[in-house]
Amino acid sequence: MVFRKPPDGGWGWVIVVVSFFTQFLCYGSPLAVGVLYLEWLDAFGEGKGKTAWVGSLANGIGLLASPVCSICVSSFGARPVAIFSGFMVAGGLMMSSFAPNIYFLYISYGIVVGLGCGLLYTATVTITCHYFDKRRGLALGLISTGSSVGLFIYAALQRELIDLYGLDGCLLIVGALSLNILACGSLMRPLESSDSPPLEKTCVDKVPDQYFVYREKEKTVEENISILEKGYVDEKCANNMPDYKQDSILNKNVLSSINVSEKDTYKKKVVEQTNFCKQLAKRKWQLYLNYWEETVVLFKNKVFSALFVAILLFDIGGFPPSLLMEDVARSANINEDDYHMPLISIIGIMTAVGKLTLGILADFKWVNTLYLYVTTLLMTGVALFAIPFAKSYLTLAMLSGILGFLTGNWSIFPYVTTKTVGIEKLTHAYGILMFFAGLGNSLGPPIVGWFYDWTQEYDTAFYFSGFCVLLGGFLLLLAALPCWNACTSQSSKLPPNTYSYKVASSA
Repeated sequence: MVFRKPPDGGWGWVIVVVSFFTQFLCYGSPLAVGVLYLEWLDAFGEGKGKTAWVGSLANGIGLLASPVCSICVSSFGARPVAIFSGFMVAGGLMMSSFAPNIYFLYISYGIVVGLGCGLLYTATVTITCHYFDKRRGLALGLISTGSSVGLFIYAALQRELIDLYGLDGCLLIVGALSLNILACGSLMRPLESSDSPPLEKTCVDKVPDQYFVYREKEKTVEENISILEKGYVDEKCANNMPDYKQDSILNKNVLSSINVSEKDTYKKKVVEQTNFCKQLAKRKWQLYLNYWEETVVLFKNKVFSALFVAILLFDIGGFPPSLLMEDVARSANINEDDYHMPLISIIGIMTAVGKLTLGILADFKWVNTLYLYVTTLLMTGVALFAIPFAKSYLTLAMLSGILGFLTGNWSIFPYVTTKTVGIEKLTHAYGILMFFAGLGNSLGPPIVGWFYDWTQEYDTAFYFSGFCVLLGGFLLLLAALPCWNACTSQSSKLPPNTYSYKVASSA
């Protein structure tokens, strides 16, 4: 398959539009799951911690399975994965409408929908990167707002559907809407060169299998000729086997033509093939060793180690408000007539604003993205501490807007990772950090819910959340202050005996 260079436009803008709507359709319900969370509490009568697992799994499982998602997209392509994942998301939402208990929701909504969202996220990002190079940042920024806009709209939509059709009807309708992902996925055509046909098979590809001998080193011309001659004789023997009675004399002559030296050569090739397998296993094992050596080297970087702790603590403490803010308002006995807009919708729209604003700030040369990220962490911790003191819709709405804006720091997280470890190790480091981000997403809401089950109030839970985020921010700040310049200058140098992950050029 021959690929063109990224066109930075043309059909690429269609890819941006369909990727935007793909993230809008797949992430709208999981991010706005706080509306469904209230209904599940009333429907199944389980504790808040146990019920919160549904939404946390839906949002965290995609990050936890990010390596698997990347392998699927690399193996099958973005379009087939997007279409298949559309069936997963729609099917999981529809199955959730028939859930008899909370444990069924763990599978249908938490795992099936969550894994489908993870696959779709990887597919949309991958296909967008194929079509854009110079404008890649703009394209990725545009499609990433799809999830935030989805959160804003789905929060109000799901509440309205629940009032009209009930919880089961809401999930069926939302699942049916998700089938539009199939149409979006069908437009994600791969970036192939239509004017240059695929290369024809070379002569080596046309040689029968028995002519191939795996080797560790290059053979001489004489050895290769003997191998081909032997394969030709063997092929003639195989073709003449059905006519054994008629060509018995010919077969005897053929067998007698194989002398002792050819037999020795054949044995030698078998030994060499065995040695090749051993060498291949050693090389694969060496790659794994290099991978783990590079992982150890990453964690020797103080800033990276602090960043890993910070992202884990941030997601444990900073993610629960988007899931539990509606229940916080109900627990504060706020009158429903005061609701001008769902709190989750405010979080969603302000997250989109935060992504764009913080992304623009990160492009300025005078802005240190690491310190900017630390600032968002510290401000998030302070906002979480203020939630227990909010007793009206107005104050909760203001805090929701602030938390949503600060959650937009996801848009600058790749910048921070690149500054910390260097572009050569970005893929490796980012995969590790995203795994722990998914772990934090999965653990955060249940922990806050368990605090409520123990204390029957949210105050202690959000004090704990604020403490986690503040702790992560301070640890990252302390690690960055003394050695920021040293880590930045050393990140461009690869340590010895490490394996560098680079994207091969498709030109």
